[in-house]
Amino acid sequence: MDRRQFLNNLSTATVASIAGGATLSAKADALEEAMSVELDKRIATPWLCNIEPMPTEVAGDTRPWYQHEDPRLPEMPKAPTLRDFYKLRFAPANHVLQSARYAQMNGMEEKVIMACLLHDISVENLIRTDHGYWCAQMVRPYVDEEVAWAIEAHQALRFFPDESVGYEYPDAYIRFFGADYQPEPYIFDAWEKAKNHRWYMTSRLITLNDLYSFEEGVEVDIDDFEDIIGRNFRQPAEGLGFDGSPVAHMWRSIIWPNNFL
Repeated sequence: MDRRQFLNNLSTATVASIAGGATLSAKADALEEAMSVELDKRIATPWLCNIEPMPTEVAGDTRPWYQHEDPRLPEMPKAPTLRDFYKLRFAPANHVLQSARYAQMNGMEEKVIMACLLHDISVENLIRTDHGYWCAQMVRPYVDEEVAWAIEAHQALRFFPDESVGYEYPDAYIRFFGADYQPEPYIFDAWEKAKNHRWYMTSRLITLNDLYSFEEGVEVDIDDFEDIIGRNFRQPAEGLGFDGSPVAHMWRSIIWPNNFL
């Protein structure tokens, strides 16, 4: 993706959405989501999980509200796996898939690839604000703690350059927030804690493989990572959302995004 062209061609509504973030970190999250959405739109596959608050009418379905099963979405299996979420809810998920592919091409170890595959899954399907924390919470029961920690920490690390690995402060942040922008204090606190942590580099490598992962015309399938997922993601037998874990409700919210009770 040509970032300069992308930034120059944003719609008025998208710019307003980014500018309307309550904090500058929220604005950064909104910008990242806009880039991810634009990438998905450029590949001709359905964007199935962008559900409106009120349902549009579907022939033959007279319910005033699509509580539980939504006819506009493919039905999930009774015991959904991570693969099912990528296929039936996250799809096309090009940003995280390309990020994981890029990490794999760069010879990263499996924990880094797994972290890249999961690091933004909340952004388009659950919540974008503080997405590093939300994503880490969603996957923590199912991955190595190093992976969850790295996903959480990447939210802060993306604001701080690291010359040792060639990570630069994103030019897009300068364009949208100004050269004198400073993240909120909690981001600085997270950075101070992370930079001397034993898993710092795992998280830093997410940001390195994240920034340059928007590649137009490249389609990546979740099945390409089947073996890595099998070794690095603990799939509950009951299915994600139904295993009684502290985060099961998050996965159920993605299965039934219009449930309001």
